[in-house]
Amino acid sequence: MEYMKHFDGPNFEADVLKAAEPVVVDFYADWCGPCRMMTPVVEQLAGEYAGKVSIGKLDVDVNQDIAIRYGVVGIPTLGLFRDGKMVDRLVGYPGGPAPIKAWIEKNTSLAGSIATEKTAAG
Repeated sequence: MEYMKHFDGPNFEADVLKAAEPVVVDFYADWCGPCRMMTPVVEQLAGEYAGKVSIGKLDVDVNQDIAIRYGVVGIPTLGLFRDGKMVDRLVGYPGGPAPIKAWIEKNTSLAGSIATEKTAAG
């Protein structure tokens, strides 16, 4: 949980749109069952990608304007932002961390780098 960020209206531009590194935003709501299933997976990935990709959550009930701006109509939705723009999205809970990791690595320059670091460190 220490690496997981919380995005909202006041900090969204600075923390997401102007971030130097890619940012994954988990658009969620507290009442959403699949969103609750996604939370531990996203928290785990936030730790794994610390320093390479920022990962955080944005409550769509509190930040409806941001969700509408990015066309989020179903939750959970993961949005990957780079250079101030949403470059890809993953809608729904994919069942675990592997599909999310593959999606992050497809959309960033990190392909294989996490596995390589773990092998080198392990």
